[in-house]
Amino acid sequence: MTLEIPAIVVLHGACAVVYAALALLILARPPLSRTGAWLAFACAVTAVWAATFAMAWHAPVGRLASWLEVGRSAAWYGFILHLYRRSVASDEQVSSAFKTMGLLALLIFVGAPLLELFAGPSSASLQSLGTATRLGFAICNVLLLENLYFNTPRESRWNINLLCVALGGVFLYDLLLYADGVLFHRLSFVLLEARAPAIIMAAPLIALAAVRNRRWAVDIHVSRDVVFHSFTLIASGIFLLAVALIGEVFRRGGSEWGRVAETSLIFAAILAVAVTLTSGSARSRIKSLVVENFFSNRYDYRREWMRCIDALTAPEAFVALHKRAIRAAAEIVDSPAGALFVRPPRDVAFQWAGSWNMPAVATPVPPGHPLVALFRDGDWIVRLDEQPGSDTWLPELRRSWVVLPLNHFGTVIGFVVLARSRAQFKLDREAYDLLRVIGREIASRVAEQRAMQILTQTHQLREYSQRFAFVIHDIKNVSGQLSMLLTNAEVYADNPDFQRDMLATVRASVGKITRLLSRLQAERQERDHALITPAERLRDLVDTCQMTRHRDIAFSDRSEGAGAAIDPDAFDAVVTHLLNNAAEASPPETPVRVDLRMEAHGVVVDIIDEGAGMAPEFVRDELFRPLRSTKGDGHGIGAYQARELVRDAGGDLLVFSRPRAGTTMRIILPSVRPGVGEPASADA
Repeated sequence: MTLEIPAIVVLHGACAVVYAALALLILARPPLSRTGAWLAFACAVTAVWAATFAMAWHAPVGRLASWLEVGRSAAWYGFILHLYRRSVASDEQVSSAFKTMGLLALLIFVGAPLLELFAGPSSASLQSLGTATRLGFAICNVLLLENLYFNTPRESRWNINLLCVALGGVFLYDLLLYADGVLFHRLSFVLLEARAPAIIMAAPLIALAAVRNRRWAVDIHVSRDVVFHSFTLIASGIFLLAVALIGEVFRRGGSEWGRVAETSLIFAAILAVAVTLTSGSARSRIKSLVVENFFSNRYDYRREWMRCIDALTAPEAFVALHKRAIRAAAEIVDSPAGALFVRPPRDVAFQWAGSWNMPAVATPVPPGHPLVALFRDGDWIVRLDEQPGSDTWLPELRRSWVVLPLNHFGTVIGFVVLARSRAQFKLDREAYDLLRVIGREIASRVAEQRAMQILTQTHQLREYSQRFAFVIHDIKNVSGQLSMLLTNAEVYADNPDFQRDMLATVRASVGKITRLLSRLQAERQERDHALITPAERLRDLVDTCQMTRHRDIAFSDRSEGAGAAIDPDAFDAVVTHLLNNAAEASPPETPVRVDLRMEAHGVVVDIIDEGAGMAPEFVRDELFRPLRSTKGDGHGIGAYQARELVRDAGGDLLVFSRPRAGTTMRIILPSVRPGVGEPASADA
């Protein structure tokens, strides 16, 4: 045997859940204002009353439920009195309402339980007195709501009309219920059962009133998407029901085409709903209707900010920044199209940078343009439909409506032109403020992109300048070798061995200069990191330096034939530069030492001189700085170039030096095990 739960229990239980949830929503969003505390208290008392009423379903008008019902009415009465004090400007009206209504409420609330206590709960007369007490509270609440509404300034009634409708409906229902009870000396069970749904219907209106009234400082978060989609589904359902009703009328009319008309109308209605839901204009109108009637703020600022950041920093595939920037601004005013103008660095005119659903613009906007003058300090948003003669300002963009300047640290670096919105859109202060915020964010992203473009160009120019400086330095070394060769030719010109060495040196110098010049034509500096044997190349370089410099160079090889992956020309340039510097720094009678060895971390080449040495501060701050040289005819690029070439091969150039103790320049290169016959590559 199954126990059937009466409807009155289910309905009052649902009422308890709804008002308990509303109270928790208010309490869960600190800080809690005094108005919020009053509202949460009234909702909580209502929830307790409804739960008690549901649990005492076998005796729904018992003593505890009756007392809690009086408490519910008193709690809402206190809340309305609190709002009356906050909303009504006249102190006399407030004082009068507190004295009259407060005294009446105190008499009813205190006097009725005392009479019931002394007379006994079974007395029929006092049962009628209890009904009359609850009736009196209903009348007091209705009168107080009426005073609250009509004594509130007309411009502020928008904030309280939903609350007055909700609570007025609840207490008018109580008035009807208990007036019927007083007249017939019994409560109508039908009215008693239907009271819970009536109170439940008032809960959403109370919540919306709390959300839209900023002075209450009650933060109940209502999802705009949920409201929008719920409203759309309800409206669609009502429309479909209306069409189905019309079709049913046709069918019941007995017409031969009744069923055909009913089916056709329902199908046409479904198509109409589908088209409406997929139409941008229809969605815009529905959204505008929902926002204007259900929310105190037009925008959810947190969501709008996150949407703007996502649009600008997390782009869709193959969508350029200009389109993303335009769409970020257009969504604020529900615009379907726009164009972006940007002023490049050092330019004075604004150039078209891209469009979204708008044509391209070939004509720049000069600084003396009437539109630019309206930007003022960069935060003034221009409505073109309010400017006389604006039709000729942007002739290619006939659909222009709003122009949003992009203010970046007080400088207008561009502006966004937006087309008229899909639906009727009211541009108020809230929309202007949000547009300014989004405009500054867009300006930051546009400036960042512009800075990245400049940085890329600067990097390309720096790369080319670096290649050019390296080439000039290497040509200088070749020139020095040829100069020394000419000097020696005056003494050894008749020597056949010298003649052969001279021809070989000239041929090598011409080939090196040709390779150097070809590097200037490359898009970037790319080197072949081929496998070399440092010992073999060092011997040739040492012999060449000894012949041209007439200096003794002591070379020792402990590399065991190890190889290294580096561009051969780069290796020669580094060693030649370091050998020349060591030869210039060492005293004439002191040889330069070159030590090649294999260590655990790679191939090591030490080029050691016994010159004056260098201070640690000079090595740290000056030695590897480009374009800084201590030589009168130097370019200040040699040491920097040598270290960059070695690092490009995955190695490094270290300096060990002290004043009056000489200098050791150590080249460290990644080693390749002996026996590898094919060229290898080394990543920097």
